[in-house]
Amino acid sequence: MVDPSLYRPKNVPELPGVYRFRTQDDSVIYVGKAKNLKNRLNSYFTDITNLHPRTAMMVKTAAKVDWVTVHNEVEALQLEFTWIKAFNPRFNVRFRDNKTYPYLTLTLKEDYPQIAVTRGAKKKGNKYYGPFTHVWAIRQTMEQIIKVFPIRSCKDSVFRRHQLMKRPCLLGD
Repeated sequence: MVDPSLYRPKNVPELPGVYRFRTQDDSVIYVGKAKNLKNRLNSYFTDITNLHPRTAMMVKTAAKVDWVTVHNEVEALQLEFTWIKAFNPRFNVRFRDNKTYPYLTLTLKEDYPQIAVTRGAKKKGNKYYGPFTHVWAIRQTMEQIIKVFPIRSCKDSVFRRHQLMKRPCLLGD
């Protein structure tokens, strides 16, 4: 175990970014993102007894911390996701279920484009927005998009059934 005060970073920028805690042998043990790197990293090096036990163990196990600044929170989220997938850090518990981040997807190759929440492999010809950390955030975004643009949100099977019955599926009567 390393004394965290020995590797506490100095001159951390007050910018959004992604950080990695590493061991002596450079293994990445935790990846995180921050709106303000200075504030976030300082929170790990205050009184360690105030940290969650798992977080305190991570800080004591680490021997160094590095970071990369980005332009905004979306870039930070994307880089965090990429690093978590690449390094599989043992102290990151989020996304351990092998689910990928959800995306808002717009199908473009259909006569009546569809908007939906998707995960996993991307299909050619679709437009993807995200990633989002929470599906509810995508659903709120979808509600706003549907209010402004007449786009379908129903599944293909429902849409085909409505076409056969000559009934609208675009949130119509």
